[in-house]
Amino acid sequence: MLRTNRRTFIQGATALGLASTLPRAAFAQPTRGGRLRAAMGHGSTSDSFDPALYSNFYMRAQTFARNNMLTEIAPDQTLRGELAERFEANATADVWRFKIREGVEFHNGKTLTPEDVVASIDYHRVDGSKSAVKSSAESIAEISIDGPWVVMTLHEPNADFAYLISDFHFSIFPSENGKIDFSEGVGTGGYVVESYEPGVRTEFKRFANYWKPDSAYFDEIELLTVADKTARITAIATGQVDIADRIDATTASRVESASGVRLFRTSGPQHFSFAMNVTQDPFTDRNVRLALKYAVNREEMVEKILGGYGSVGNDHPIPSSSPYFNADLEQHSYDPDRARFHMKEAGLDSISTELHAADAAFTGAVDAATLYSESARAAGIDIKVAREPNDGYWKNIWRNKPWAASFWSGRPTADAMFSLTYASGAPWNETAWNNERFDKILIAARGELDEGKRREMYHEMQKLVHDDGGAVVPMFADYIVGLRDTVATPEVTGNNLDLDGLRFLERWWMA
Repeated sequence: MLRTNRRTFIQGATALGLASTLPRAAFAQPTRGGRLRAAMGHGSTSDSFDPALYSNFYMRAQTFARNNMLTEIAPDQTLRGELAERFEANATADVWRFKIREGVEFHNGKTLTPEDVVASIDYHRVDGSKSAVKSSAESIAEISIDGPWVVMTLHEPNADFAYLISDFHFSIFPSENGKIDFSEGVGTGGYVVESYEPGVRTEFKRFANYWKPDSAYFDEIELLTVADKTARITAIATGQVDIADRIDATTASRVESASGVRLFRTSGPQHFSFAMNVTQDPFTDRNVRLALKYAVNREEMVEKILGGYGSVGNDHPIPSSSPYFNADLEQHSYDPDRARFHMKEAGLDSISTELHAADAAFTGAVDAATLYSESARAAGIDIKVAREPNDGYWKNIWRNKPWAASFWSGRPTADAMFSLTYASGAPWNETAWNNERFDKILIAARGELDEGKRREMYHEMQKLVHDDGGAVVPMFADYIVGLRDTVATPEVTGNNLDLDGLRFLERWWMA
């Protein structure tokens, strides 16, 4: 499930994508040619080439086809330069230098310059900017040019800044007199936009002068918005498209049984949660929150809601694939007796509360809430499930009700995920949790360059959220995509997002 007002990016991790579950034939050497047809359950008639306003997976995939950024999260989840052939930080991580590649050409024939990079980044920093990455851009105090280098001085140290700048909003466009021109979607990427009808389709052709030699294998691409799940399944099953995304557990077997179709499954940071507002009773009491964390049967949810396509969560947002994942934390498991113990610690014999859910939160959210209610009953907890309308859920219910279903696809780094959703006063702190120790460590970790020390800090932050926070995170969900045998993939694919980090248009090829 994707929401157009919630952007998705992910924790940089070391684990590999699960393309290895595909047949060995899928790993043949890349070949050029052919026309790819892909159906995505994302995209809107309000989408545009304006990089400040990108908001969904469709625009991310389209952007990665036509544009490049300064840095890129590689398939093995390491960070590498893209339009920056090199990048480096000073000892305090508050000055970052990016050496811009020479000889890179825009689709309109213009040669990339450091001035294009500065103008593209500055677009998100201007007064009155509506950019989704304005907060990241505003962390830059000054941008300057030093020969082929672009130098960014930050207001405060940030060891993850090179990850943040890989965000697709920071696309590099051609500029003139300090102003970028994004009107035609001209970039330095592997594909040229032939036509674009927002909310319907984008037609691409391969850019003959693309600077990456081992990328952009298709001759042509038709990228379709097909929001209706049944229509996507029909299209992949009947051969109308080669790729269909957002296959959920309830339809995965149907897709897999179609002739010439296989499932492409990626385990990553996508997680589902039930967010308690800790400023509202009964969730103000830490013991009530712990009681509810022990009252959910996580394994049952993974099996029945995800069809086994996922793993149990442990009430924090960092996936097991992350290098900062705290594997030493006690796993919160279903234990009605411990739930009762924490209720007694809170001075209660029972708890009665309401959980708001809609499938707009995530596919199966209402059923998941119902399972939660049934498992909690054994602990003397009465959870009344309020089924809400899908329409307007994120505006009217999420963060407006004391306890509600939610969804996250992660962020580029642990810092970004924690800063956005768990720091005191964070814009999307859906639990209104406020922990002084957590905030202090979060800021310290941001500027810490010693990996061992940073890992210890992120381990402690996970423990604080796990023990004290207001989010019940019962499960991490795999991404599932339907592929026809006409499509081949690399053996190692990115798990930072769906579809090889949504760079499938550049990295995949026709079989």
